[in-house]
Amino acid sequence: MRPMAKRDYYDVLGVKRGASDADIKRAYRKLARKYHPDVNKSPDAIDKFKEATEAYEVLSDREKRRMYDQFGHTGAPRVGGGGGGGFQDFFSRGGGGGFMGMGLDDILQALRGKMSGAQTHSPRREANLDIEQRVTIEFMQAVLGTTVPLLLRRRGADDAKTETLDVKIPPGVREGSKIRVRGQGAEHRGAKGDLYIIISVKSHPFFTAKGNDITVEVPISITEAVLGAGVDVPTIDGMTTVTLPPGTSSGQRLRLRNKGIESASGRGDQFVLIKIVVDKNISGEGRKLLEEFQDIEHPDPRKDVPW
Repeated sequence: MRPMAKRDYYDVLGVKRGASDADIKRAYRKLARKYHPDVNKSPDAIDKFKEATEAYEVLSDREKRRMYDQFGHTGAPRVGGGGGGGFQDFFSRGGGGGFMGMGLDDILQALRGKMSGAQTHSPRREANLDIEQRVTIEFMQAVLGTTVPLLLRRRGADDAKTETLDVKIPPGVREGSKIRVRGQGAEHRGAKGDLYIIISVKSHPFFTAKGNDITVEVPISITEAVLGAGVDVPTIDGMTTVTLPPGTSSGQRLRLRNKGIESASGRGDQFVLIKIVVDKNISGEGRKLLEEFQDIEHPDPRKDVPW
């Protein structure tokens, strides 16, 4: 009895010969969802899945597709060296590391990460083994660095396991920073991906950061602004005393050099943003003194405005 002739790969996937890489990927994804043994237990499902996978492994690779278009199933040059016959021999050996043996979720995840054009058939790329996890830390932890315990659930070949991993967060990270931990991603066929930690930083009660610089708003009184004063100001290193020059205005910014966030690019500055706060409960005597001051000095804060 003569063996059944192999179906045309384009017919297997249900696409035209001029189909784009995206069309081929879309068609295979649909067939994988339909016939993968994880979801379809019918007797012929595995054969249809193998057939679709074989077609996709050839048509998704630019060079293999060119050879198939030129030679068809028979007479094509051998792929990957060694004995055997053309594409069927290549597929049966798992040449390049195909989708056979992968779970449906792994296949769909790999398809989402594959680029069009020539493919690199490493197990890590096919299974998309890199994983991301978002971590929220306090403002001062981001400034000074910290170590955070992560609870990771890893899926192996046969089962899933949960483990705790201590990850060191370097000083100077900020919102959206990404930290790479090599070899701590998912595992597949002996390959390991990387773990990427995405940082979220909680807001601070009084510090705000922009790059490596920090700003803190400091309220002062009218007399401190007029006469000058020494004012205690918080920094990330602790409290320090800042000298206000006489005639300090509300909204003025005073720079404290090298009091900002330290990172690989250097240490930033801290800015003290002045806010003059008027006492609403001034005494009668205090009001009288201010009125005398007004009569003597005639201050006009709007003398230089353009209107």
